[in-house]
Amino acid sequence: MKTVMLVCSAGMSTSLLVNMIRSIVEQRELGLKIIAASEAEAKSYPGQIDVLLLGPQVKYLFQKMEMLMAAAGTKVGVIDSISYGTLNGEAVLSQILELLQRG
Repeated sequence: MKTVMLVCSAGMSTSLLVNMIRSIVEQRELGLKIIAASEAEAKSYPGQIDVLLLGPQVKYLFQKMEMLMAAAGTKVGVIDSISYGTLNGEAVLSQILELLQRG
């Protein structure tokens, strides 16, 4: 099972989006574990997650997180602000699947 983490400042706003994505993942039986975390929590997960997506409000962390997660092979991306703001789980899931395919 692949693990995906969505990160924002405190892990609160991404929790709503995580719930939307989990629902879609369950319906499609994709076998993904989707979690939300704060920036501080995310730093302690190298090697434990396959994809890390940053909320638009913390996109400034991209390079830092990419460097931190690179050794473990974790793919890092930034969620589109429109998809994030509208809780578009389908669009974010598409981004997750695209990152996983980059292998």
